[in-house]
Amino acid sequence: MRRTSTARPATPGQPPSLYRDAQVRLRDAPAIVPAVIAIGSSTGGPQALFQLLPALAKDIHQPILITQHMPATFTTILAEHIGKLSGRPTTEAADGELIEGGKIYIARGNYHMTVATVEGRNLIRLNQNPPENFCRPAVDPMLRSLTQVFGRNVLVIILTGMGQDGLKGGQAVVAAGGAVIAQDAATSVVWGMPGAVATAGICSAVLPIGEISAYVLKIAMRKAA
Repeated sequence: MRRTSTARPATPGQPPSLYRDAQVRLRDAPAIVPAVIAIGSSTGGPQALFQLLPALAKDIHQPILITQHMPATFTTILAEHIGKLSGRPTTEAADGELIEGGKIYIARGNYHMTVATVEGRNLIRLNQNPPENFCRPAVDPMLRSLTQVFGRNVLVIILTGMGQDGLKGGQAVVAAGGAVIAQDAATSVVWGMPGAVATAGICSAVLPIGEISAYVLKIAMRKAA
């Protein structure tokens, strides 16, 4: 069943969005126990991540993979900050690195971060394939690869950012049976990426940044049937 609502208006000083006046179309949340959590973000993303991850990472066992649009060197600094704030092992992902529960992996600047199963182990794979959505790293290749490895057991969070990176990957996640949630317009610096998925009908929830962690924890801490 689909539900609709109107996107909240921009707060004073917020830039306009292509999706600001569009309807948010929600779908019912699938009854999954996610094996992995993926986050995509761009403009305003670091601040959103700093608010989200300390509350989220302390209580979950799933690995968290993050693609933030950011050049090399800055992703190293981002990983260090997130590690300190979250209290969880956090790495700027390396090619061939084993994906382990409780760890946070940040896409390396100028490389797409994907995942693959090699000899029964789930590994990080980095590549310099052409940019997608004018970005490298991009969210879409990460999400596509996650559906190939984890099937329906993927939970995606799309945070503030310009453009629509994450839309096609989010559609692949939902088609496989996974779930997508997005940051709302009122708390986003730019409601581009989250606006794209929110108005495409693939999100189970569109929430203020301060409410996302509690929503995700309820899903991430479910018991398998």
